[in-house]
Amino acid sequence: MTKFFWGNSVSSMQTEGGWDEGGKSPSVYDVREATEHASDWKFANDNYHQFEQDLDHIKDLGMNMYRFQISWSRVIENGNGEVNEEGIAYYDRFIDGLLERGIEPMICLYHFDMPLYLAEEYNGLVSKEVLNAFVRYGKEMVDRYADKVKYWIVFNEQNLYHVPEAFRISGYLQGEKTANELYQILHNVMVAHAEIANYLHETTDAQIGGMLAYSEVYPATCKPGDILAARKWDEFVNYTLLDAYTKGTYSKEMMQFVKNNEIDMNILSGELETIQNQKNDFISFSYYASSTISAEKIPAGTIPNEYMDYGRLDNPHLDTTEWNWQIDPLGFRDVLNKLYQRYQLPVFPIENGIGVKEEWDGTNLIEDDYRIDYHKKHLLAMYDAMYIDGVEVMGYLGWGLIDILSSQGDMRKRYGVVYVNRDNHDLKDMKRVPKKSYEWFKEVIKTDGKCLTEGVDRT
Repeated sequence: MTKFFWGNSVSSMQTEGGWDEGGKSPSVYDVREATEHASDWKFANDNYHQFEQDLDHIKDLGMNMYRFQISWSRVIENGNGEVNEEGIAYYDRFIDGLLERGIEPMICLYHFDMPLYLAEEYNGLVSKEVLNAFVRYGKEMVDRYADKVKYWIVFNEQNLYHVPEAFRISGYLQGEKTANELYQILHNVMVAHAEIANYLHETTDAQIGGMLAYSEVYPATCKPGDILAARKWDEFVNYTLLDAYTKGTYSKEMMQFVKNNEIDMNILSGELETIQNQKNDFISFSYYASSTISAEKIPAGTIPNEYMDYGRLDNPHLDTTEWNWQIDPLGFRDVLNKLYQRYQLPVFPIENGIGVKEEWDGTNLIEDDYRIDYHKKHLLAMYDAMYIDGVEVMGYLGWGLIDILSSQGDMRKRYGVVYVNRDNHDLKDMKRVPKKSYEWFKEVIKTDGKCLTEGVDRT
């Protein structure tokens, strides 16, 4: 039987700290200032100095995979300069620490933290100069680490570059945020993924998979307009990327839209062939919540990539977190099926979890039954997808299972089964404290999930 991966996922800027150490160049996150409900990004959970104890917790939980991100700014001076050997030495120690504990590393090459120089000089991934710099960086990392690291993703949640969020995460600092620029960013990102995937397969025996953020979007009603809006959202944000991963071409519907609206994607000679030639070994994704879409709320002339900016509605049939993320395990099962049944590649949920405001009193166990309930229901939905629907699932990685900064820098929003004792403006002692969910997750992994399904026939 193929090994099932249980593990944890993080990004560099939400985890590492060490923002000005070891020869690291600044990233766009390093210059963001703290606000009332957000920390600065200088220390995170201090993984740069304390990763050994975090890896000990991962091992104690029984996890056999850790997906982490290499910080481009830490290993390449200003993103396009010389290799920073001090940064390489840090990741050497990190990867060796994983392997010594029997934990399979998975590398992500980019999780939104553009080198500051490339953002200021070239405006990020809208630029071919930055595309080329990123490909050089990615190939260098493959050369350095693919002998030890056998699982790779290039861009975290790559379909976010198909929506207005792209302008926040691509290093884009100035401009009108036009449809042309959005489509240039999504294309440059796809070319970069394909270049690195092709290089990895040509030079190593490692595996690589595309990754997207897959939030299920339902029609708000059974009105045909709502159904059409939900389908077009899927096509332009999810399926066109998945088609590129698996068929080597963008969605015909999207490209017809590009033609009809005279959108300039700035496609250079050979780039479509690069995408055509790529191969992905699996499809990975994040899943947290679902929502609905109402066509009536979308202004006429809105491009499909922006539908959710206007048409999103809460689902009255679902519970929600205090951050208004709607909890939907059945949507998780549906996404697993949409990916596998349509594309027939192994699927790998590599982010899943619930963010909740939590405080530790310094003595008592944090009783996070809500986290146990969330993960239990999503794992059972995953098993239904596997054993009832026939979906080939590689593993299950939780997000930030040792507390990290949230995507907005808010330490109040915690995903972990291990509490990190700091808040937004006071680093305290950074002590790691397992929560109630820690021992629960440990038993789930020890029994390979059988403790969740005892007495249930899933043959």
